[in-house]
Amino acid sequence: MSLFAGAWPMLRKEFVHLRRDPGTVIFALLIPVIQLIIFGFALNMNVRQIPTVVYDQAPSQRSRELIARFRSTDTFALVAQVTSDAALEHEIRRGHAQAALKIPYDYADRVLAGRGATVQLLVDGSDSTVSSAALNVFNALILLENQRLARAGPPIVEARPAVLFNPATRSPNFFVPGLVAALVQIMVIILVALSVVRERERGTLEQLTVTPVQPLGVMLGKMIPYVTLGFLEICWVLLIMRVVFAVPIHGSLATLLLLAVPFLVASAGIGLLISTRAHSQAEAFQMAFGTMLPSIFLSGYIFPINNMPPQFQLVSKIIPTTYFIEVTRGVILRGAGLADLWPNGAVLTAMALAAVGLAARQFHRRLS
Repeated sequence: MSLFAGAWPMLRKEFVHLRRDPGTVIFALLIPVIQLIIFGFALNMNVRQIPTVVYDQAPSQRSRELIARFRSTDTFALVAQVTSDAALEHEIRRGHAQAALKIPYDYADRVLAGRGATVQLLVDGSDSTVSSAALNVFNALILLENQRLARAGPPIVEARPAVLFNPATRSPNFFVPGLVAALVQIMVIILVALSVVRERERGTLEQLTVTPVQPLGVMLGKMIPYVTLGFLEICWVLLIMRVVFAVPIHGSLATLLLLAVPFLVASAGIGLLISTRAHSQAEAFQMAFGTMLPSIFLSGYIFPINNMPPQFQLVSKIIPTTYFIEVTRGVILRGAGLADLWPNGAVLTAMALAAVGLAARQFHRRLS
């Protein structure tokens, strides 16, 4: 008997199966093209429009000229002026700014006297890409300022950069906290989606139509165990992060775990929505896996959201990972508290309610 006996009937059967399952063909051919187009336009390594606050201790014509030069660059976006060191650091800690320009009270006098004036730039070290770009442009601006003053002797303006929260610019401090959010979301979405579709394939889900169970009750019953599992995974991953990668946790762990709850519910809600659309476990896995790349590349985990085109910045705002990455980096690296991060928790809560509500509605329509 030939080693290839039966190959042709099996080949024909598989092509017939693909023809009867257009969803798989569309996913295989269309989704990669869509993602290539999205990420090709969205991902930009050129850092620009870094939110920056200014603390000018003694406003003068000289200091205003220096601020104007910072404003004229495409790297810094001056979003506010503060009047104290505490306010300056608070704006960075809460995530409203990623850089802060501090001009001392004697800047103008020292420049006029040629005695050497100090200008300080504080940058948020929790995002190494942004901090590196900010420091490079800052040093270049101060160099140009000294060339403009063009006097003999040592430089008149001295640059004093400082990296906050991650002064050693360790890569694990930047990547690992964000990775916690991305991995947990993907895991919860896949497990919830596969669980519901598995019940449908076995025929046990349709049996619920003759029981007094409400769609929302079914959704909650399927979701809560995996939310609990995701919560335990977050605790486990945080322990690994602290012990293995030596990433310090500067903020309250209770705040992080509290805000993790709406994030997990929102992720589970997305998994439920996928399960109402998928017809098989393979299709559910493909759809759930399709959420992975947006969660990594459009959430600010690797590439700053400010660098993306406006339409993709809007897409990032509907991804739960975007907000939980801000929570993890805020608590772990910047020591931010609930008063600083509650807007992220509010958005995640709204996402969770919307996702679970839509999933229950779709589930009711499918069973009716």
